[in-house]
Amino acid sequence: MWMRIRRMRWARLRGARGDAGMTTSEYAVGTIAACALAAVLYKVVTSGPVAGALQSLIGRALSAQF
Repeated sequence: MWMRIRRMRWARLRGARGDAGMTTSEYAVGTIAACALAAVLYKVVTSGPVAGALQSLIGRALSAQF
């Protein structure tokens, strides 16, 4: 009985150590994905038509009469 309990504890500890690096790799993949999305959004926002539309929108908002 005692050996069975020890084996169960050992298996639980060994399993917990096996996942120790998973969170770090998940954060790394998430960070890379966020950077890629930011680069795509930057390219879209700085393109000619979108930049012109944003400038027009901001200009109309600043010249609005209250």
